[in-house]
Amino acid sequence: MTHIVLATMNARWSHTSFGLRCLAANMGDLADRTRIVEFDLTRAAADVVARILDEDPVIVGFGVYIWNVTPLTEVVAILKRVRPDIAVVIGGPEVSYEIDDQRIAELADYVVAGEADLAFPALVRKLLVGERPPEKVINAPVPDLAQVVLPYEAYTDNDIAHRTIYVEASRGCPFECEFCLSALDIPVRAFDTDRFLAAMQRLLDRGARTFKFVDRTFNLNLGTAEAILRFFLERLRPNLFLHFEMIPDRLPAGLRGLIAAFPEGVLQFEVGVQTLNDVVSARISRRQDVAKMADNLRFLRDETHVHVHADLVLGLPGETLDSMADGFDRLFAMGAQEIQVGILKRLRGTPIIRHTESFGMIYAPEPPYEILANSAVDFRTMRRLGRFAQTWEHLRNSGQFPRASALLWEGGRSPFRTVLAFSDFVHEVHGQTHAVALGKWVDFLFRYLTERDGRDPEPVARILWDDYRLGGRSDRPASIKPFIGGDEVRTHRAESAKGQDRQARHRAGRSC
Repeated sequence: MTHIVLATMNARWSHTSFGLRCLAANMGDLADRTRIVEFDLTRAAADVVARILDEDPVIVGFGVYIWNVTPLTEVVAILKRVRPDIAVVIGGPEVSYEIDDQRIAELADYVVAGEADLAFPALVRKLLVGERPPEKVINAPVPDLAQVVLPYEAYTDNDIAHRTIYVEASRGCPFECEFCLSALDIPVRAFDTDRFLAAMQRLLDRGARTFKFVDRTFNLNLGTAEAILRFFLERLRPNLFLHFEMIPDRLPAGLRGLIAAFPEGVLQFEVGVQTLNDVVSARISRRQDVAKMADNLRFLRDETHVHVHADLVLGLPGETLDSMADGFDRLFAMGAQEIQVGILKRLRGTPIIRHTESFGMIYAPEPPYEILANSAVDFRTMRRLGRFAQTWEHLRNSGQFPRASALLWEGGRSPFRTVLAFSDFVHEVHGQTHAVALGKWVDFLFRYLTERDGRDPEPVARILWDDYRLGGRSDRPASIKPFIGGDEVRTHRAESAKGQDRQARHRAGRSC
């Protein structure tokens, strides 16, 4: 009989819930009575409840995040209506701060705030013997990582074969960036390196090839970072893929040498840049050495095979459209293969709220709490920035249009401003920049480059045709068909590791 169900809704089916596996691994003698049940955001709330009830639980624990709090609120509401006897416990970042006005917290029986690896099993043991703590909100004490059971055995063979495997060598963050929940973290703590690497070896032996590290600052402890990189370098095998979040201004010689030794397609670094405006950086308590960061990104671009995914946040307090454009163009010139453009979110508990009045910060009232306007950027312009982010994702980050997108800023023009103008055009003729089919992007690019930019249609069509075939496509979009109608179909589809198609397209695009 299942007594405890651990459930959540992931953004995609391919994602796995690392948090639930951390809980399951620490259930001790209750492990055999605990079941993980995961869903993605496409599942209807009533169907989620029905599946949970199939396990006949007496306790259900939900992992709540910014992307799933709205549908999970409906799930909990239905569950408590049809089975009010089931104890509902919620936890996760979205319900660890400012929970007084949250409907899901009102509906739940208990809220575990903070790292719940040990606190959740302790609560469950009390509930199973009929002992109900009087306090609804349980603030979990920071667990001793030496006492925390590692969660990697909780990954099933199906997870390893088909889904993303998340791992962590450390927890916490030493920085205090005010827009990030890491600003509230206690200092960085590391798992024992030998114990962690032994677990990685078992995952490798079971066939795991894609490892996504969730450490916020992987290269903070250089000794640990070097040990982990050396471990995987000595165990290279086909389709191995490693993702790390890196501090952008901390790559000393020893780490550089190890990074440069990895072959193409293995390493991806997510580099948190956020802003290149020094005044804004200071305002939000972000510390970074821009000169060192630029040198490190140049090294990664020119002397390694790392795929660099750099993060930039738009809408920070006091940052103008001009300064955002300048920062984006400077970052683009540093050579990152992808620039993930995010619109500022006012996450619950983060100290960015202290700027609300002085900078007129207006946020959406519902998740994901995106900035709507501030004293420097009005609502209309903020919506343009959102469309710019969507357009950049489709054109450049996806690796779909490496050559055609470069035509937009050819001749020394600003990548930010030219893509912003193109996104305005797409919105004007189509009404939206999301949920646009790939063939339609070809048509929009062709129209813009030939009609608005005045380019010769035939060479534009041939460049678009080369880009379009990067994913192995052979159909001819209507706008360019007259110019390439009789061409032999030669696709450029590249082999890639599981889930790494966009990186493969970036590599193929460089060889076109």
